[in-house]
Amino acid sequence: MPLFNSQDILVIGAGVLGLCTAAELVQRGHGVTVVDPGGLNASGVAAGMIAPAMESAVDDLSLDHAELLRRARDAWSDFAAATGVRLDRDLAEWRGGNVEVLAARLAALGFEHEFDREAGRLTTHEDWKVEPEQALAALSRDVRVLEARATALSSSGGGWRVETTAGPVEADQVVLATGAGAALEGLPEAAVRLIALITPIRGQIGVVNERLTDHVVRGPGAYVAPMGEGCVIGATMEAGQRSLTPDPERCAQMLDAAWAVLGQARRPLEITWRAGVRGATPDGLPMAGTVGQGLHLALGPRRNGWLLGPLVAGVVADEVEGRSSKVPTLAPRRFI
Repeated sequence: MPLFNSQDILVIGAGVLGLCTAAELVQRGHGVTVVDPGGLNASGVAAGMIAPAMESAVDDLSLDHAELLRRARDAWSDFAAATGVRLDRDLAEWRGGNVEVLAARLAALGFEHEFDREAGRLTTHEDWKVEPEQALAALSRDVRVLEARATALSSSGGGWRVETTAGPVEADQVVLATGAGAALEGLPEAAVRLIALITPIRGQIGVVNERLTDHVVRGPGAYVAPMGEGCVIGATMEAGQRSLTPDPERCAQMLDAAWAVLGQARRPLEITWRAGVRGATPDGLPMAGTVGQGLHLALGPRRNGWLLGPLVAGVVADEVEGRSSKVPTLAPRRFI
C-alpha cells in the first residue's frame, strides 16, 4: 500500500522552485505533497536576490532575456502577498570595476538607475530580495512535506508511483524540482536526456553575525547583503563542482573582495562558510513545464532561483492544469 495517495500532485524537491510550485498549486486548490530529505539545500545557501537589473547588466543579457527576468521579479508582488514571504525592496548598489559599462547596459535595457560617475557608484531600486530562511518557511506553511528521499518512480494506473526512503507515494502528476541531482531511476528517456544537460554549479557564501551594510552592495568578485541581524558575503560560481565542503582559499579570496567592495578596513569577523550546488541549463534559463504525461520539470535556474521561483511556479501549474505555457521560452522541449 502506498504511504500517501495524494490523488493529485507530488513535488520532488523542497528548494525554491519546488516550494514555489507547491505553494502555487495549493493556492489553486490542488492537493500537494512535497518529498524532500530535509536539511540545508542550495536555496538556503543564498542571499535571496531578486535582481533582474544587476543580473542583466553583469551577464550582458539580451533585451528579451532581461525582460523575462523583469517579468519574474514583478510576479513576486502578488505571490509574496499570498504566501507570506517578506519582500525587501531597498536600494541595490554596484561599486567599482566596470561600473560605467554596467550603467550603460542598464540604460540600454531600460532599468531605472542612478550613476554617480565621480564616486564610481551605481544604484537601482529595481532589484529586491528575500530572506531565504523566512521565505522557505513561509512557502512550506500550507504544504504537506514528507521528509524522505525519492529513489525511483514508475507509471501506475495512469499516474505515478514514487519510491521513497519512507515508503511509496502515488500521485496523478509529478513535478521534478531536484536541483542538480541525478535522474531518478525509472524516469522516461526524454526526461533523463534533459536532466543530463544540467551542469552543477557550486556556490559558496559566508554568513556573518555583524551588519556590515544596510542594503545590497555588489562589486568585482563579491557582494555583501543584509540577512537577519547580520549579513551574507557571496558568492562563487564554480561550474562542475559538487562538493559541499567550503574551500578556504576561495572563501578567503571572496572575503578580500568583499572588503574592497565595501571600502572598509579589514577587521576580524565571525563567519560561517557554506556551500550549495545549483543547476544550470545550456542557455541559462530554467526548464519549466511538461516532459510527458503527468510529468513536469522545474529545474536549472542557475543562480537566479529566487528571482525565477514564482514565474516557474505559474508555468508549471498552468501545464499541470492542462493549459499552454505563457512562457514558451522555458519549455523543456526547446532542448529536444
